[in-house]
Amino acid sequence: MQRSTFNALSSGLRKLIVLSGGAGKTASGTLSSYVTGNKRPVSAYTERTLNHCNGGATLQAAFWLKDHIARGGKIVVTIAGALSSFQVGVMLAELIRKDMVHLVSATAANHEESYYRYVAHSHYAYIPHYTELTPEQEAELRDAGLRRITDTFLPEDESVRIMEPHLLKMWKDAQKKGERYFPHEYFRKLFSEGLIFPDPEANENDCWAYSAYKKNIPIVVPGFEDSTMGNIFSSYCYDGRCRKDNGPRIDQNIMKTGLEYFHLLYDWYMETAKKHPIAFLQLGGGIAADFPICVVPSLKHDLKLKGVRDWAGFIEIGSSPMSFGSYSGAGGKEKITCDKLSPQSYYQIIQSDVTVVFPWIAAILLGL
Repeated sequence: MQRSTFNALSSGLRKLIVLSGGAGKTASGTLSSYVTGNKRPVSAYTERTLNHCNGGATLQAAFWLKDHIARGGKIVVTIAGALSSFQVGVMLAELIRKDMVHLVSATAANHEESYYRYVAHSHYAYIPHYTELTPEQEAELRDAGLRRITDTFLPEDESVRIMEPHLLKMWKDAQKKGERYFPHEYFRKLFSEGLIFPDPEANENDCWAYSAYKKNIPIVVPGFEDSTMGNIFSSYCYDGRCRKDNGPRIDQNIMKTGLEYFHLLYDWYMETAKKHPIAFLQLGGGIAADFPICVVPSLKHDLKLKGVRDWAGFIEIGSSPMSFGSYSGAGGKEKITCDKLSPQSYYQIIQSDVTVVFPWIAAILLGL
């Protein structure tokens, strides 16, 4: 674009355009020579190749997050879907160890699946052509006890049923003592009390829940009942007309609730925001993200606090369309109207697959 053409545009439109000429000369040599000669080969590759569309948005978001951390910023990461079963922990655990993630909000399924990977990694199996399965084949898998999550089979007997007796004992003990804990606190006792051990083929460093436990960073698990172990806990609490056996009865009040998780967020956000801007990295959609992002407007409008710091930045990787009032698919501008972000907050929506995009962002943050 000629400079004269650019200058003839309105000032508002000019702000949206980046001129190639202002970015400096393109790196010399071939792509291969540039990458292999660089001390940060993965980052160097992204800088040369992630230039446009979702690739460009990925690179911009990663650079912004890296600068945010360098300026003393904190990051909240939210995990949707079954990303733990899809080994998101390989990247997330490393970011936690490097003090680049400061709070994790995960669906209850994602939280427990991080533990399942830890204890049963060698028992997992995959079916790459899962979209080609017939309903009859799906039923065959069901009858064989194979629980399919997209392309991955969760080995229930080697994971859920290994951990259930330990958690049941904790729940019974809490009931006897009149104690109450968050879901993730019961799970953490599996580590602290040495009740579970990594699968022989597992790498404990790939378990993000284990890294979060070692670093003692806060975890938020909204909607605990919407998970395998949450369903199991619910069954132990139930004493209605469908109950036909004499199994254990647990008082549901031994489990702290989503309301109390939100109170945890109130306290953590206000204390952390005293000294640090806080950014939001959303991996997928759903309650894991929709729940914690609301802490800012709730502090402002429900608790009527003054001087509440806005989220410094919002980055979402996902494929949820902007439709039907979906929080997960809402763009950054909509979050401004709901007072979750300010006009000055950085925001970037990357319409893509988390399993493709997040590894690139993690690599850049880690300086690889």
